[in-house]
Amino acid sequence: MDAFLALAEPRRRRVVEILAHRGKLSASQICEEFDVTPQAISQHLRVLREANVIRMEKSAQRRLYTFNPQSTIQIQAWANEMAKLWNGRLERLDRMLKKGAV
Repeated sequence: MDAFLALAEPRRRRVVEILAHRGKLSASQICEEFDVTPQAISQHLRVLREANVIRMEKSAQRRLYTFNPQSTIQIQAWANEMAKLWNGRLERLDRMLKKGAV
C-alpha cells in the first residue's frame, strides 16, 4: 500500500498528525485520542506501517510508534507537480485574458 491510500482515511491522517506533534507513543496512548476500539486503531497502525508512513519499535513489552517524515516525499513531489501544472495553466490563461483572446 502506498502513502496516498494509507492517508485517504481520516482517522489514519489523524494518527499521523498526533505522532508528528507528540513523538513516540504506544498504541494505547494513540487509542486514547479516538472513540473507536483498540482493534480498530491496531488496524490503522498496521496500514500506516505497511505504507511506511509510521515506524514501530519495540521497547521492552511496549511497541512505540513514530511518524516517518520521509514518507511525505512522494506526496510532496506529487503536490509540487500538480501546483506546477496548474500554475502554468493559470499563467497561460492570464496572458490570454490580458491579450483579450478569451
